[in-house]
Amino acid sequence: MALHTTDSAQTGNTLPDDISSPLLEAQSLSLRHAGGTGVDDISLSLRRGDIIGLLGLNGAGKSTTLRLLCGVLVPDSGSVHVNGLSLTEAPLQARAQIGYLPDQPPLYDDMRVREYLTLTGRIRGLDRRRTTLRLSQIIEQCALGDVQHRIIGTLSKGFRQRIGLAQALIHEPAVVLLDEPANGLDPQQMDGMRQLIADVGRDQTLIFSTHLLAEVTATCNRVAIIHSGRLVADRPCSGDDLAAVFQEATS
Repeated sequence: MALHTTDSAQTGNTLPDDISSPLLEAQSLSLRHAGGTGVDDISLSLRRGDIIGLLGLNGAGKSTTLRLLCGVLVPDSGSVHVNGLSLTEAPLQARAQIGYLPDQPPLYDDMRVREYLTLTGRIRGLDRRRTTLRLSQIIEQCALGDVQHRIIGTLSKGFRQRIGLAQALIHEPAVVLLDEPANGLDPQQMDGMRQLIADVGRDQTLIFSTHLLAEVTATCNRVAIIHSGRLVADRPCSGDDLAAVFQEATS
């Protein structure tokens, strides 16, 4: 379960006064796998309100990039700063600024939804009063009210993804990283997830990975295209040439 204990007095999830300041800045990230390079010299700068689609074919290095950005993996070279904090020099404080949903949500199937989210809030360093407040807010935001007393293992894929997103948001992180959040959802569930992502992205920085161009154009204001571990394009989502750019970059 990709959660990290922090002191509630040290979470410090305050956004910078200068909205032009990067909330997430990665410089020259590289990581070599046993079979070759997983990520090669990737740099990204994300500011408040950015909703960025990390777009690429399966195996392009999207999940590896997100794991490097949130500190699950340590790069061979390069650096990551989250809300001004170095992920290397101040890992606990920097991680407290991040909400992360991996491709497999870190759920406990034998727990009830409300019980699980209470646990994640406490693990994230929220005191009892703040956990109770955020629990009510996040259940409403993620539309989990009807299932909050249900056992997680009995719920559909769509609800499980929403619970996974709720655990990533409960501590009000400055940066939210989602790995294929719409994977396996039906069209109605995908629409709901898109709306959730749009709502979160109004005040926070959000980056999510996908192999679907339509997901990016429906939700994001920027797209970062990754291919064979390298960032081959970073541009606004506007423009009729985006499909051609993606095809050329990944061919």
